[in-house]
Amino acid sequence: MPGGEADGAGAEAGMLHRAAAAPHCTELDGASGPLWFDANPLPLAITSHSSFSASDPANSKVLMIPCSDRRESPRRSTMSASAGTGVFMLSLMSIPFCYLSNYFIYNSSAEAFFFVGCTALLILTTSVRFMLKKKAPVDPLFYVYAVLAFLSVVNLIIGLEQDNIIDGFVTFYLKEAEPHINTAHGHMISYWDGCVHYLMYLLMVAAITWGDSYRAIGLYWMGSFVMRTMVYILGNAVGKYGSQVTPLFVLHMLYISVSVWACFRIFSQPSTHDAQLTSIQESQRTNVLQRPLDLLFIVCLIPALAFCVFRGLVVLDCPSKWCEYYTQQFEPYLKDPSAYPKVQMLVSMLYSGPYYIIALYGLLVPGCEWVPDLTLVHSGALAQAQFSHIGASLHTRTPFSYRVPADSQPVFLLVNVLYALVPHALCYRCCTQPAFFLKPKGAKKKQ
Repeated sequence: MPGGEADGAGAEAGMLHRAAAAPHCTELDGASGPLWFDANPLPLAITSHSSFSASDPANSKVLMIPCSDRRESPRRSTMSASAGTGVFMLSLMSIPFCYLSNYFIYNSSAEAFFFVGCTALLILTTSVRFMLKKKAPVDPLFYVYAVLAFLSVVNLIIGLEQDNIIDGFVTFYLKEAEPHINTAHGHMISYWDGCVHYLMYLLMVAAITWGDSYRAIGLYWMGSFVMRTMVYILGNAVGKYGSQVTPLFVLHMLYISVSVWACFRIFSQPSTHDAQLTSIQESQRTNVLQRPLDLLFIVCLIPALAFCVFRGLVVLDCPSKWCEYYTQQFEPYLKDPSAYPKVQMLVSMLYSGPYYIIALYGLLVPGCEWVPDLTLVHSGALAQAQFSHIGASLHTRTPFSYRVPADSQPVFLLVNVLYALVPHALCYRCCTQPAFFLKPKGAKKKQ
């Protein structure tokens, strides 16, 4: 057979062989002959007939192009938008739910409980329809954060109605629920949960739907949640409302149990901190004098430690004249009978105090990989603590004799805001430039 005819026959046989092997392929015109594109969401094979031999198909030039990611991305984008929209809609449905539930219950309607049950079922059905329309997220924390986002909006409504900004949404709850929520500290944690926690829940839900890591936000939320829970529960137990425990306390403990489980799930996720080997080695060769920013943090952490211990001694009724003067002139709220500020300062002294010492060690000794994560947890805890403490010290719900005097408010705000900003600045430094705290991969394997 002539050479041209043999080549044509070989090409035709090659195309028949390719079509039979992959019937789902699509033929396109190529520069050197027809090209075969795999239409399924699998690795794409392109075969040129000019290089195919019927007698030796193994020598054919086949180029494998992984295109499954490109084909899956539109589907994943649709699922992500649907799931995220579902969580957002679920959280906003708490607004009509609270208003209508309060209307029926507060007016002693016989249909109140029936309505509440039907509304809850409607909310659950609608949220499931939005979230699971395309594909259900695998991470169980997605559903935990969806419920917590709903409760965060409820807490924001509680805070707004407590301050008479809105009315008729949770009136019945504020009258019949735990009295602790009507304190100044209860106001502040309602606002914190309804704004800051709500934002973090939405960010973590978005990260889950897009397959991104949310460990950093989760650790910050963990610190904030643990601080809020410890102070609220202990303050309820030892304060003037300690004897007034309602059945809602059981539901609150269920909420805490689920959140604690979520904290463990977040902490078990792999760390995302990474740096080049050369950067790690160069950073760890320098001493603290060659790192002026770290030296500045060391200088700032020492007075932060002293201030933390000092306020702990104040709430323990230290007889020192300095403690008495500080209480009278700057922070009389520390003596409030609700016991929240007292518990707050004791928790800070017992946990923030050791943290500052450990952070000083981490800034001096290289290779302490736990420093970035620890700074995230502590920053979240201190942000929640300082927000609640500053707000409650100035809130009108606090008795006038325990509020910060008007003449001392500038000093009070300056000291407390700086006390909250220093750990956040340290956290930013540790998370954005973690080379000094990381260990080379070779050192990890040897250990």
